[in-house]
Amino acid sequence: MIRLLKEFWVTSYQTDRTAFYLEIFSVIVTIAGSCILTFTSPHPKMELVFPLYLIGSITLAYASFRRRIMWTCVLASWFTIMNVIGNFKVFF
Repeated sequence: MIRLLKEFWVTSYQTDRTAFYLEIFSVIVTIAGSCILTFTSPHPKMELVFPLYLIGSITLAYASFRRRIMWTCVLASWFTIMNVIGNFKVFF
């Protein structure tokens, strides 16, 4: 099992290093946003959550585009649009 997971990560890294690092960054900032959302509820600090989610969705959309993963790219692009709207609602 560990060998399979290692092979999965190594293959992901070797096929597109830029996408690999964008995906890691996306996961980190999205998890940070999710933690803020969870631990500040029932009154979440959306002025922190939306920017983190926006950065995470943009980097994931681009990484998915680079890897030619169509439906993940569509979903991440949708999240990007929703997070742009959310940022406008919070900051303007």
